[in-house]
Amino acid sequence: MPASFDELVAEADAAPIRGWDFGWLAGRATEDRPSWRYAERVAERASGAERMLDLECGDGRLLAGLPAWPRLVVGAEGHPPNAVLAARRLGARGGHVVRIGQAVQALPFRSGTFDLVTSRHPVSTWWGEIGRVLTSGGTYFSQQVGPHSVGELIEFMLGPQPRASARDPDLACRQAEAAGLVVRDLRSERLRTVFHDVGAVVYFLRLVVWIVPGFTVERFRDRLLALHDEIGRHGPFVAHATRFLIEAHRPG
Repeated sequence: MPASFDELVAEADAAPIRGWDFGWLAGRATEDRPSWRYAERVAERASGAERMLDLECGDGRLLAGLPAWPRLVVGAEGHPPNAVLAARRLGARGGHVVRIGQAVQALPFRSGTFDLVTSRHPVSTWWGEIGRVLTSGGTYFSQQVGPHSVGELIEFMLGPQPRASARDPDLACRQAEAAGLVVRDLRSERLRTVFHDVGAVVYFLRLVVWIVPGFTVERFRDRLLALHDEIGRHGPFVAHATRFLIEAHRPG
């Protein structure tokens, strides 16, 4: 017999959240990956860099998994639980983690420190600071969440949302250029995201907290029940994630 609504929700609500671990969703949710293979391209750039900074490095698993490291590797992270995990992972390979905040957009590094700055899914991009800490000829390489990502899920939970978005790739390009950087590459994709049961949605919203701000099972129980019924009648819930890739360099 299939699990009930209450069983699915209780299981997902009790599942531990450790860093950016999506492993719990295996078999319950899927998301297509961008064609540009971000992690592989970061590895290529890291192999030729001397000093690398990864902004909003999360739990550090992307950096820790790079096959070759620059002479200096620093991760910057603002979410305390992730910073602790990242420090363990990166410290084991001789890397460093610094804590950053969002209220004051300033990086604790000298100008021209890094020849490679990366960031995967940053909450915000501090273009002025990125341009400042890059060396002449240095590169910023980032995969970012695009406009209206998983908008179908957001609107199911919250109702209609404004169409304007601060996550527009063309806006990012203009902001990079305003910071004195030259954009080499800019591309975007829309990726199919499938949730097979309501428990997968609960876990996802607990993990990615900015999708539905203030999400709790108690607060959104009615919408979750409606989503459970929707999946029961029509099959898996399908949304679409948006991602864009931007690469920019500081002129020599």
